[in-house]
Amino acid sequence: MGIPELYVDFNEMLEPDLVLLSAADSKVAVTGEQISLRAGLKVAIYMDDFDDEGRPDDLVAFGVVEANTSVGWAEHVRWCCRIDDHGIRDRSQL
Repeated sequence: MGIPELYVDFNEMLEPDLVLLSAADSKVAVTGEQISLRAGLKVAIYMDDFDDEGRPDDLVAFGVVEANTSVGWAEHVRWCCRIDDHGIRDRSQL
């Protein structure tokens, strides 16, 4: 198995390189497989998006899972993804 690809909402950024991932200890990958989340797990993350002409072109990033330590509006979430130095890109740029 390669790196699991998981859906996120890039509107839920806690820091410029940290996005909320899951309130549960597992998440369903794009393949339908149930992925057990743990600190240090390498993942690909994506969110539906479209290019300027309306064609699908998901936003994607790569990173590692880490425990959520935030307080306030996001404290109910268990896991986050720390995005690598390449940041968030359009899938067509990969």
